[in-house]
Amino acid sequence: MLRLGVLDQSPVRSGATPAEAIRETLALARATDRLGYHRYWLAEHHSTPALAGPSPEVLIPQVAAVTTGIRVGSGGVMLQHYSALKVAESFRVLETLYPGRIDLGIGRAPGSDQVTARALAGPLGGSIEDFPDKIADLLGFLHGDLPPEHPHAGVLAMPTGPGAPEVWLLGSSDQSAAMAAHFGTGFSFAHFINAEGGAAVTRAYAGAFKPSPLLAEPRASVAVFVVCAPTEEDARRLAQSRDLFIVRLYTGRLSRYPTVAEAEAYQYSPREWAIVEHARRRRIAGTPPQCRAGLEALAAEYGVDEVVVVTITESWETRLRSYALLAAAFGLTPRG
Repeated sequence: MLRLGVLDQSPVRSGATPAEAIRETLALARATDRLGYHRYWLAEHHSTPALAGPSPEVLIPQVAAVTTGIRVGSGGVMLQHYSALKVAESFRVLETLYPGRIDLGIGRAPGSDQVTARALAGPLGGSIEDFPDKIADLLGFLHGDLPPEHPHAGVLAMPTGPGAPEVWLLGSSDQSAAMAAHFGTGFSFAHFINAEGGAAVTRAYAGAFKPSPLLAEPRASVAVFVVCAPTEEDARRLAQSRDLFIVRLYTGRLSRYPTVAEAEAYQYSPREWAIVEHARRRRIAGTPPQCRAGLEALAAEYGVDEVVVVTITESWETRLRSYALLAAAFGLTPRG
């Protein structure tokens, strides 16, 4: 049986506010915990009107506090912007507060435009070329095992203790997969961002995986955009909101997450319709049996036993219903 997780981007729908989006994150976490989902990951995006979550490390303890059994983590922290020591300290605090429930997902993407990325990095700047070194430093700080010759050897990421968060690298290309295999971390492929070659990349990660103190064997998942509804027609209708969202995103017209009515009224140019058709290859929209079959087929293609589900619709009710229908289709065991 597949494990199911949630990736929450804290979407801000048309007519709603970012504050409402954050409150919905907490409500969805409570609901999916009760439904029996395995993980709840919080995304990091900056200066993006449609996505309200810039600080997963701040939201994680709030989500963990209102849930009981679901693992909670970042999907992910954009490490290029930050000090490896500070990230290690934040997640050691979280692991101390919620032992055995915290995931540290790390991403390579900026999670923003380049101007915002420069503002996040500060006057000293940061470079994607430093990313492998930052991962090595982060793992060393988390586990207190920086090599003796390291310039920061002896620096402690507090609070110290025997536990540490699960570490995952997130990506939509072969680069993060190769680093995850090298460092012996988990790996999650963002199929909802890039559907090209993901299965081969994920299987290559498993083949190249080097056992580490973190993991003895490879651990991988695939993140997929899903809309589940009582009928296929309703699911495809609701998924039209994402069509317009993607077109606006790809053409630099950032705005709140659109309604179905907005999407249906929009006049797509031929170029924009090509974007829509390409993006639809990265989603699954249908009835509960159709979504289960689609996710099982995708998991088999990727060679994974875990799927992370991204669902955004025009209303809170249809979004929650989608997660509930999917949980029932997979026979998840409810909590509480």
